[in-house]
Amino acid sequence: MILNLPVVAPVDLTLAEALRAKLDGKAKPLGSLGRLERLALQLGLIQGRLDPRIGGVCVQVYAGDHGLNAEGVSAYPSAVTAAMVATYLMGRACVNAFAAVTEVEVGVIDAGVDADLVSHPDLIDAKVRKGSRNAAREPALTAAEVAEALMRGVQFGAEARADVVALGEMGIGNTASAALIMHRLLPASLEDCVGLGAGHDAAGLARKMAAVQAAGARSLAKAPLDVLAEFGGLEIVMLAGAAIGAASTGKVVLVDGFITTIAVLAAIRLQPAVRDYCVFAHASAERGHRLVLESLDAEPLLDLGLRLGEGTGAVLAAPLLRAAARLLTDVADLSEVLAGSAG
Repeated sequence: MILNLPVVAPVDLTLAEALRAKLDGKAKPLGSLGRLERLALQLGLIQGRLDPRIGGVCVQVYAGDHGLNAEGVSAYPSAVTAAMVATYLMGRACVNAFAAVTEVEVGVIDAGVDADLVSHPDLIDAKVRKGSRNAAREPALTAAEVAEALMRGVQFGAEARADVVALGEMGIGNTASAALIMHRLLPASLEDCVGLGAGHDAAGLARKMAAVQAAGARSLAKAPLDVLAEFGGLEIVMLAGAAIGAASTGKVVLVDGFITTIAVLAAIRLQPAVRDYCVFAHASAERGHRLVLESLDAEPLLDLGLRLGEGTGAVLAAPLLRAAARLLTDVADLSEVLAGSAG
Protein backbone atom coordinates (compact mmCIF):
# COMPACT_ATOMS: atom_id res chain seq x y z
CA MET A 1 0.00 0.00 0.00
CA ILE A 2 1.24 3.50 -0.89
CA LEU A 3 1.43 5.74 2.17
CA ASN A 4 0.01 9.12 1.21
CA LEU A 5 -0.54 10.94 4.48
CA PRO A 6 -2.32 14.29 4.26
CA VAL A 7 -0.18 17.32 5.01
CA VAL A 8 -1.13 19.00 8.29
CA ALA A 9 -0.65 22.76 8.15
CA PRO A 10 0.42 24.60 11.30
CA VAL A 11 -2.29 26.77 12.80
CA ASP A 12 -2.30 30.35 11.55
CA LEU A 13 -1.11 32.60 14.38
CA THR A 14 -2.46 35.75 12.75
CA LEU A 15 -5.43 35.87 15.12
CA ALA A 16 -3.41 35.30 18.29
CA GLU A 17 -3.12 38.98 19.26
CA ALA A 18 -6.80 39.65 18.60
CA LEU A 19 -7.84 36.57 20.58
CA ARG A 20 -5.70 37.63 23.55
CA ALA A 21 -7.15 41.12 23.41
CA LYS A 22 -10.68 39.73 23.32
CA LEU A 23 -9.98 37.49 26.33
CA ASP A 24 -8.38 40.36 28.23
CA GLY A 25 -11.42 42.52 27.52
CA LYS A 26 -13.91 40.14 29.09
CA ALA A 27 -15.72 40.97 32.34
CA LYS A 28 -13.15 39.37 34.63
CA PRO A 29 -9.73 40.19 36.05
CA LEU A 30 -6.85 39.67 33.60
CA GLY A 31 -5.77 36.03 33.48
CA SER A 32 -8.20 35.03 36.21
CA LEU A 33 -9.43 31.95 34.33
CA GLY A 34 -5.92 30.57 33.94
CA ARG A 35 -5.72 27.42 31.85
CA LEU A 36 -9.19 27.99 30.39
CA GLU A 37 -8.01 31.22 28.79
CA ARG A 38 -5.07 29.48 27.15
CA LEU A 39 -7.44 26.76 25.97
CA ALA A 40 -9.83 29.34 24.50
CA LEU A 41 -6.92 30.91 22.63
CA GLN A 42 -5.89 27.51 21.23
CA LEU A 43 -9.44 26.72 20.11
CA GLY A 44 -9.69 30.07 18.33
CA LEU A 45 -6.40 29.44 16.54
CA ILE A 46 -7.39 25.90 15.51
CA GLN A 47 -10.70 27.09 14.07
CA GLY A 48 -9.26 30.35 12.74
CA ARG A 49 -11.98 32.50 14.27
CA LEU A 50 -12.57 34.88 17.18
CA ASP A 51 -15.76 33.03 18.09
CA PRO A 52 -14.84 29.32 18.18
CA ARG A 53 -17.72 26.87 18.40
CA ILE A 54 -17.59 23.49 20.08
CA GLY A 55 -20.72 21.69 19.01
CA GLY A 56 -20.39 17.97 18.41
CA VAL A 57 -17.78 15.95 20.27
CA CYS A 58 -17.14 12.30 19.50
CA VAL A 59 -14.82 9.75 21.07
CA GLN A 60 -13.37 7.11 18.78
CA VAL A 61 -12.39 4.00 20.75
CA TYR A 62 -9.94 1.88 18.75
CA ALA A 63 -9.51 -1.76 19.82
CA GLY A 64 -6.74 -4.23 19.03
CA ASP A 65 -4.84 -7.16 20.52
CA HIS A 66 -1.12 -7.70 21.03
CA GLY A 67 0.95 -10.81 20.43
CA LEU A 68 3.33 -9.51 23.09
CA ASN A 69 0.69 -10.42 25.67
CA ALA A 70 1.85 -14.05 25.31
CA GLU A 71 4.90 -12.97 27.34
CA GLY A 72 2.77 -12.01 30.35
CA VAL A 73 2.92 -8.24 29.90
CA SER A 74 -0.65 -7.88 31.20
CA ALA A 75 -2.47 -9.28 34.19
CA TYR A 76 -5.40 -10.09 31.89
CA PRO A 77 -5.83 -12.47 28.94
CA SER A 78 -6.27 -11.04 25.45
CA ALA A 79 -9.89 -12.27 25.37
CA VAL A 80 -10.79 -9.33 27.61
CA THR A 81 -10.33 -6.97 24.65
CA ALA A 82 -13.26 -8.52 22.76
CA ALA A 83 -15.31 -8.68 25.96
CA MET A 84 -14.80 -4.97 26.58
CA VAL A 85 -15.74 -4.13 22.98
CA ALA A 86 -19.02 -5.95 23.60
CA THR A 87 -19.47 -3.91 26.78
CA TYR A 88 -18.98 -0.63 24.89
CA LEU A 89 -21.57 -1.71 22.35
CA MET A 90 -24.02 -2.50 25.16
CA GLY A 91 -23.43 1.02 26.50
CA ARG A 92 -22.29 -0.31 29.88
CA ALA A 93 -18.59 0.63 30.10
CA CYS A 94 -17.11 3.60 31.96
CA VAL A 95 -16.65 5.56 28.75
CA ASN A 96 -20.35 5.13 27.94
CA ALA A 97 -21.44 6.31 31.38
CA PHE A 98 -19.19 9.37 31.27
CA ALA A 99 -20.11 10.15 27.66
CA ALA A 100 -23.79 10.17 28.57
CA VAL A 101 -23.12 12.82 31.20
CA THR A 102 -20.88 14.97 28.97
CA GLU A 103 -22.92 14.57 25.75
CA VAL A 104 -20.16 12.88 23.77
CA GLU A 105 -20.92 10.40 20.99
CA VAL A 106 -19.12 7.06 21.34
CA GLY A 107 -17.84 5.16 18.30
CA VAL A 108 -16.02 1.82 18.43
CA ILE A 109 -13.52 0.70 15.80
CA ASP A 110 -12.13 -2.84 15.50
CA ALA A 111 -8.57 -2.16 14.38
CA GLY A 112 -7.22 -5.61 15.17
CA VAL A 113 -9.12 -7.55 17.82
CA ASP A 114 -8.07 -11.21 17.95
CA ALA A 115 -11.64 -12.47 17.58
CA ASP A 116 -14.52 -12.53 15.15
CA LEU A 117 -16.75 -9.81 16.53
CA VAL A 118 -20.50 -9.91 16.08
CA SER A 119 -21.76 -7.25 13.69
CA HIS A 120 -23.28 -4.23 15.41
CA PRO A 121 -24.55 -0.90 14.01
CA ASP A 122 -22.23 1.02 16.32
CA LEU A 123 -19.13 -1.05 15.47
CA ILE A 124 -16.84 -0.18 12.56
CA ASP A 125 -15.03 -3.24 11.24
CA ALA A 126 -11.61 -1.94 10.19
CA LYS A 127 -9.68 -5.03 11.25
CA VAL A 128 -6.29 -5.23 9.56
CA ARG A 129 -5.45 -8.58 11.12
CA LYS A 130 -6.31 -10.50 14.28
CA GLY A 131 -3.86 -8.92 16.68
CA SER A 132 -0.23 -7.99 16.25
CA ARG A 133 2.60 -10.53 16.35
CA ASN A 134 4.75 -11.10 19.43
CA ALA A 135 7.18 -8.18 19.35
CA ALA A 136 9.54 -9.95 21.75
CA ARG A 137 10.27 -12.48 18.99
CA GLU A 138 9.51 -10.78 15.64
CA PRO A 139 8.18 -7.52 14.21
CA ALA A 140 4.67 -6.87 15.47
CA LEU A 141 3.41 -5.65 12.08
CA THR A 142 4.53 -5.53 8.48
CA ALA A 143 5.11 -2.23 6.71
CA ALA A 144 1.97 -2.85 4.65
CA GLU A 145 -0.11 -3.45 7.79
CA VAL A 146 1.18 -0.22 9.34
CA ALA A 147 0.33 1.70 6.18
CA GLU A 148 -3.16 0.20 6.01
CA ALA A 149 -3.91 0.95 9.67
CA LEU A 150 -2.57 4.49 9.41
CA MET A 151 -4.62 5.32 6.34
CA ARG A 152 -7.80 3.87 7.81
CA GLY A 153 -7.26 5.99 10.91
CA VAL A 154 -6.68 9.06 8.75
CA GLN A 155 -10.03 8.42 7.07
CA PHE A 156 -11.90 8.03 10.35
CA GLY A 157 -10.35 11.16 11.85
CA ALA A 158 -10.94 13.24 8.76
CA GLU A 159 -14.53 12.10 8.21
CA ALA A 160 -15.70 12.45 11.82
CA ARG A 161 -18.74 14.73 12.01
CA ALA A 162 -17.65 16.62 15.07
CA ASP A 163 -15.69 19.72 16.03
CA VAL A 164 -13.67 17.64 18.48
CA VAL A 165 -12.36 14.12 17.95
CA ALA A 166 -11.48 12.50 21.28
CA LEU A 167 -9.19 9.48 21.11
CA GLY A 168 -9.67 6.31 23.14
CA GLU A 169 -8.35 2.76 23.03
CA MET A 170 -8.78 -0.77 24.28
CA GLY A 171 -6.16 -3.48 23.92
CA ILE A 172 -4.87 -5.86 26.55
CA GLY A 173 -1.08 -5.51 26.62
CA ASN A 174 -1.01 -2.14 24.90
CA THR A 175 0.86 -0.29 27.64
CA ALA A 176 3.85 -2.52 26.83
CA SER A 177 3.61 -1.66 23.14
CA ALA A 178 3.21 2.03 23.97
CA ALA A 179 6.24 1.93 26.28
CA LEU A 180 8.40 0.53 23.49
CA ILE A 181 7.21 3.20 21.05
CA MET A 182 7.87 5.92 23.64
CA HIS A 183 11.32 4.45 24.34
CA ARG A 184 12.33 4.88 20.70
CA LEU A 185 10.43 7.98 19.58
CA LEU A 186 10.85 10.24 22.61
CA PRO A 187 13.48 8.78 23.28
CA ALA A 188 13.67 7.64 26.92
CA SER A 189 14.98 4.68 28.89
CA LEU A 190 12.70 1.66 29.15
CA GLU A 191 12.73 2.07 32.92
CA ASP A 192 11.10 5.48 32.51
CA CYS A 193 8.52 4.15 30.06
CA VAL A 194 7.28 0.87 31.58
CA GLY A 195 4.59 1.01 34.27
CA LEU A 196 2.16 -1.32 35.98
CA GLY A 197 -0.49 -1.10 33.29
CA ALA A 198 -3.80 -2.72 34.25
CA GLY A 199 -3.50 -4.52 37.55
CA HIS A 200 0.08 -5.83 37.65
CA ASP A 201 1.86 -6.63 40.91
CA ALA A 202 5.65 -6.49 41.35
CA ALA A 203 6.17 -9.94 39.83
CA GLY A 204 3.97 -9.05 36.88
CA LEU A 205 5.89 -5.82 36.34
CA ALA A 206 9.15 -7.80 36.29
CA ARG A 207 7.73 -10.12 33.59
CA LYS A 208 6.56 -7.12 31.62
CA MET A 209 9.96 -5.45 31.82
CA ALA A 210 11.73 -8.63 30.71
CA ALA A 211 9.45 -8.98 27.69
CA VAL A 212 9.82 -5.32 26.74
CA GLN A 213 13.60 -5.52 27.09
CA ALA A 214 13.65 -8.58 24.84
CA ALA A 215 11.60 -6.73 22.23
CA GLY A 216 13.81 -3.68 22.44
CA ALA A 217 16.97 -5.76 22.08
CA ARG A 218 15.59 -7.45 18.97
CA SER A 219 15.43 -4.25 16.90
CA LEU A 220 17.22 -0.90 16.81
CA ALA A 221 14.42 0.82 14.87
CA LYS A 222 14.14 4.59 15.40
CA ALA A 223 12.25 5.98 12.39
CA PRO A 224 8.53 6.39 13.20
CA LEU A 225 7.11 3.93 10.65
CA ASP A 226 9.79 1.36 11.50
CA VAL A 227 9.09 1.73 15.24
CA LEU A 228 5.36 1.24 14.66
CA ALA A 229 6.07 -1.89 12.63
CA GLU A 230 8.45 -3.37 15.18
CA PHE A 231 6.46 -2.64 18.33
CA GLY A 232 3.06 -1.18 17.48
CA GLY A 233 -0.44 -2.43 18.02
CA LEU A 234 -3.02 -1.87 15.33
CA GLU A 235 -5.18 0.30 17.59
CA ILE A 236 -2.15 2.51 18.35
CA VAL A 237 -1.24 2.86 14.68
CA MET A 238 -4.84 3.63 13.72
CA LEU A 239 -5.05 6.22 16.51
CA ALA A 240 -1.96 7.94 15.08
CA GLY A 241 -3.69 8.07 11.72
CA ALA A 242 -6.89 9.42 13.27
CA ALA A 243 -4.94 12.27 14.88
CA ILE A 244 -3.40 13.16 11.52
CA GLY A 245 -6.76 12.92 9.74
CA ALA A 246 -8.60 15.05 12.29
CA ALA A 247 -5.87 17.69 12.38
CA SER A 248 -5.66 17.83 8.59
CA THR A 249 -9.33 18.84 8.49
CA GLY A 250 -9.06 21.48 11.23
CA LYS A 251 -10.62 19.49 14.04
CA VAL A 252 -9.54 19.61 17.68
CA VAL A 253 -7.80 16.38 18.72
CA LEU A 254 -8.65 15.61 22.36
CA VAL A 255 -6.03 13.19 23.66
CA ASP A 256 -6.80 10.75 26.48
CA GLY A 257 -4.11 8.97 28.50
CA PHE A 258 -0.76 7.23 28.12
CA ILE A 259 -1.47 5.02 25.11
CA THR A 260 -3.30 7.66 23.08
CA THR A 261 -0.56 10.19 23.89
CA ILE A 262 2.04 7.76 22.53
CA ALA A 263 -0.07 7.30 19.39
CA VAL A 264 -0.18 11.09 19.05
CA LEU A 265 3.59 11.22 19.61
CA ALA A 266 3.96 8.94 16.58
CA ALA A 267 1.58 11.17 14.60
CA ILE A 268 3.63 14.25 15.53
CA ARG A 269 6.85 12.55 14.48
CA LEU A 270 5.21 11.91 11.09
CA GLN A 271 3.45 15.29 10.80
CA PRO A 272 4.85 17.78 13.36
CA ALA A 273 2.00 20.31 12.99
CA VAL A 274 -0.43 17.78 14.48
CA ARG A 275 0.77 19.10 17.85
CA ASP A 276 -0.98 22.43 17.20
CA TYR A 277 -4.39 20.72 17.14
CA CYS A 278 -3.96 18.59 20.28
CA VAL A 279 -5.58 19.26 23.63
CA PHE A 280 -4.33 16.87 26.31
CA ALA A 281 -7.19 15.83 28.56
CA HIS A 282 -5.45 14.58 31.68
CA ALA A 283 -2.27 13.38 33.34
CA SER A 284 -2.48 9.61 33.70
CA ALA A 285 -1.20 7.70 36.70
CA GLU A 286 0.59 5.34 34.29
CA ARG A 287 4.37 5.59 34.49
CA GLY A 288 5.84 7.49 31.58
CA HIS A 289 2.85 9.66 30.81
CA ARG A 290 4.03 12.78 32.58
CA LEU A 291 7.42 12.48 30.92
CA VAL A 292 5.96 12.35 27.42
CA LEU A 293 3.55 15.20 28.22
CA GLU A 294 6.49 17.29 29.37
CA SER A 295 8.43 16.49 26.20
CA LEU A 296 5.46 17.66 24.09
CA ASP A 297 5.09 20.84 26.17
CA ALA A 298 1.57 19.64 26.96
CA GLU A 299 -0.51 21.10 29.75
CA PRO A 300 -3.16 18.52 30.72
CA LEU A 301 -6.56 19.83 31.76
CA LEU A 302 -7.26 17.29 34.51
CA ASP A 303 -5.25 15.28 37.04
CA LEU A 304 -7.54 12.64 38.53
CA GLY A 305 -5.19 9.67 38.85
CA LEU A 306 -6.88 7.90 35.94
CA ARG A 307 -5.25 4.99 34.09
CA LEU A 308 -8.18 3.18 32.54
CA GLY A 309 -8.00 4.25 28.91
CA GLU A 310 -11.15 3.88 26.79
CA GLY A 311 -11.11 7.65 26.27
CA THR A 312 -12.55 8.20 29.74
CA GLY A 313 -10.32 11.15 30.63
CA ALA A 314 -10.92 12.78 27.26
CA VAL A 315 -14.69 12.45 27.62
CA LEU A 316 -14.56 14.00 31.09
CA ALA A 317 -12.54 16.94 29.74
CA ALA A 318 -14.96 17.69 26.88
CA PRO A 319 -17.11 20.17 28.88
CA LEU A 320 -14.00 22.26 29.55
CA LEU A 321 -13.55 22.77 25.80
CA ARG A 322 -17.15 23.90 25.51
CA ALA A 323 -16.68 26.26 28.45
CA ALA A 324 -13.49 27.72 26.99
CA ALA A 325 -15.20 28.43 23.66
CA ARG A 326 -18.15 30.07 25.42
CA LEU A 327 -15.76 32.33 27.30
CA LEU A 328 -15.06 33.97 23.94
CA THR A 329 -18.63 33.89 22.61
CA ASP A 330 -20.97 34.31 25.59
CA VAL A 331 -19.21 36.35 28.27
CA ALA A 332 -19.79 40.10 28.25
CA ASP A 333 -16.96 42.51 27.60
CA LEU A 334 -15.87 44.64 30.54
CA SER A 335 -16.76 47.74 28.52
CA GLU A 336 -20.39 46.54 28.33
CA VAL A 337 -20.51 46.00 32.09
CA LEU A 338 -19.03 49.42 32.84
CA ALA A 339 -21.38 51.10 30.38
CA GLY A 340 -24.33 49.41 32.08
CA SER A 341 -23.23 50.54 35.52
CA ALA A 342 -22.72 54.08 34.29
CA GLY A 343 -26.26 54.11 32.89
